[in-house]
Amino acid sequence: MGKRSNNENGSENHQPIYKKDGQEYAQVVKVVGNDTLEANCFDGTSRLCHIGNLSPKEQINVGDIILIKLRSHQNSRGDIILKYTSAEARNLKSYGELPETAKLADTQVLHTE
Repeated sequence: MGKRSNNENGSENHQPIYKKDGQEYAQVVKVVGNDTLEANCFDGTSRLCHIGNLSPKEQINVGDIILIKLRSHQNSRGDIILKYTSAEARNLKSYGELPETAKLADTQVLHTE
């Protein structure tokens, strides 16, 4: 069973997970349905992304920052690995991982572990 994080106000100080080779940060643009959404990746490409092994309680909304695994055989598609909390997204931006032009939503996030 998942736990609610006390991180809704960003008071917890832990490092966000950074992207690796074959991964990219993205921002959700549209929820398409059937576990699929459209996201603008910060490499400049718009991709259809499949929601894979995230917890059913972890909802993904328009404006959320996510980490996706790129598909080597389909550049226009990816698979969601992780959804960042608003505090983690702010940290990524302050560390220079996200571009300064990224607009982050200040929403409360349910984070499961």
